Amino acid sequence: MPNDTGLTPAAPAPPSALPDTVRPRLGPHLRLHFDRSRGKHVLLAPESVIVLNATGADVVGLCDGSRTVAAIVDELRARYQRPVGDEVRDFLVRMAARRHVILEETM
Repeated sequence: MPNDTGLTPAAPAPPSALPDTVRPRLGPHLRLHFDRSRGKHVLLAPESVIVLNATGADVVGLCDGSRTVAAIVDELRARYQRPVGDEVRDFLVRMAARRHVILEETM
């Protein structure tokens, strides 16, 4: 389905393509910040602001480079008391495609 720009977005990679051992971290020059005027968390970049919903902010807040995808999923499953694995993986894949999150494979 076309988005508001009239372009059909590329299909994201399947969530299963993101291994549990990957350690996501924020991209360089990005910072998670709570914007009081909007009442929402935002990602601040040198020339842009990305407004996040509460769930997106929770996911990004856990992307510190020390937690694995599995650890992030476990933490959010405990917070929300429901399965969140595929949603988190899909979100991380989309954020990585935009270079907002770096996905590093651990050895």
